[in-house]
Amino acid sequence: MPMKHFLLLCCAILCGCSCIAQSLADTWSGTLRTSSVNLAIVLHLQESGNAYTCTLDSPDQNAYGIAAEVLLCTADSLSVRLPSIGATYCGHREGDTLKGRFTQMGFPLPLDLQRGEQQTKRPQTPQPPYPYVCQEETFRNTADGATLAGTLTFPQDYRSGDSVPFVLLVSGSGQQDRDETLFQHKPFLVLADYFARHGIGSLRYDDRATGASVGGDLQHATTADFARDAAAGLDLLRRTGAASVVGVLGHSEGASIAFMLAAAGKADFVVSMAGIGVKGDTALTAQVNHLSALRGGNGSTTVGDYRRSVAALHQPWLDFFIDYDPTADLRATHCPVFAANGDKDCQVIASLNLPAIERALPKNAANICRTYTGLNHLFQPCTTGDVSEYGAIETTLSVDFLDDVADWILRLAH
Repeated sequence: MPMKHFLLLCCAILCGCSCIAQSLADTWSGTLRTSSVNLAIVLHLQESGNAYTCTLDSPDQNAYGIAAEVLLCTADSLSVRLPSIGATYCGHREGDTLKGRFTQMGFPLPLDLQRGEQQTKRPQTPQPPYPYVCQEETFRNTADGATLAGTLTFPQDYRSGDSVPFVLLVSGSGQQDRDETLFQHKPFLVLADYFARHGIGSLRYDDRATGASVGGDLQHATTADFARDAAAGLDLLRRTGAASVVGVLGHSEGASIAFMLAAAGKADFVVSMAGIGVKGDTALTAQVNHLSALRGGNGSTTVGDYRRSVAALHQPWLDFFIDYDPTADLRATHCPVFAANGDKDCQVIASLNLPAIERALPKNAANICRTYTGLNHLFQPCTTGDVSEYGAIETTLSVDFLDDVADWILRLAH
C-alpha cells in the first residue's frame, strides 16, 4: 500500500470509521479573509452510499460548482482538494463549526465554516415580475468573430412606435456577465431596472467568451477590441428604431470604451463611472500607492517602478492599457458627458482622474463632472473605500447617483 494511502487510512481509523460522513454531509459557509478582500465561501458536501461528493462556491467571484475531491470525511474531520484552482481545505468540527485552513498555491489562510448557507442581503437587486419588457438579444462583432448575448430592456409603459433614450451598459475590466456581478451585487441589473422605471431603455451584455456570449479572441484582446464589441451593441440599439438618443454608460475600463466610441462619433452621450483621465500607467500607479497607504504602507511606487514590475508579464491587455492615454479620445468627445467618481475610490483615484477628464473635454453646457462624497469604486456608500469592504456593503449603487444620471439623460432626450 502506498504510504499516502496508508496515512489517510490510519487517520480514518483513528477518527472513527463507524461515524463516517452523514453528520458532516451538509452545506457549510464562511468568509475567507485575505490581505485585500473578504470572500464568501460555500462548501456543499453530499453523501451517496459510502462515497462523498463535494463542490465549492465563491459567490462574490460569481464562481459556482467548483469540483472538489473528498480525501477524508469522518464524524468530525474533513479534507478536500480542489484541483482546478490548486487549493485544499482541511477542517475539524467543533459543534456546528468546521475550524479549518484553506490553502491555495502554498499560501494557507484560516477558514471557519458554519453549518448552513449564509444569506447575503442585496436589497436593491430587482425581483420579477418586472413592470417592463425585457428581450434576449444577440449581436455580432464581425471583425473579431464575437457574438455577444444580452438583455434589451424597454422602459416601463413603452408602446410600439415610442421614441425614448437608450443606454448601452459597458462593464469594467475582467470578464463580466451582463449584470456586472461582483460580490453578489448586480449593478447593471440595478441600473437597467432603475432606468426602465424612469423612462430609459438599456442594453447590457455578457462580455465576449463569457456567459452566453461566444467567439472572439480573448487571450490577446485589448480595450480596443472590447470597444468593437460595444460598437456592435450600439448598432443593435439604433436598429430597433425605438431610440431618440443612444448613449454609452461605461464603468471603469468601460468608461474608456465609452470615450473611444464617442470620439468616433458613435455615441450621442456618455456616462463615465470611475473612468480614467490620465495615461494608464499613471492611473494604475496611483491605485497601487493609494491602496498601499490605506493599508499602512508608504505608497511610494513610481510609474517607472510600476512599469518594471509588470513588464515581464507580457499580457496584451495590460500592455495596451498602461500605454493608453485617453486625452485624445476625450478631446474628440463632442457629445454631452456625465463623468462621476466617488471620493473614496481606491482603484480610479477621483482627485487625479476626474479633473483630467474635465480639462480635456470640449466645452459643453450639458457636461457634468461630479465627485460623490463617501462612495467607492462601485459607487457604494462606504467607510474606507478598500476593496475588502465591497462584499460587506448591502447597498449596490448610491441612490443619489442613480437619480442624478437618470435626470440628466432625460433632460438630454427632451
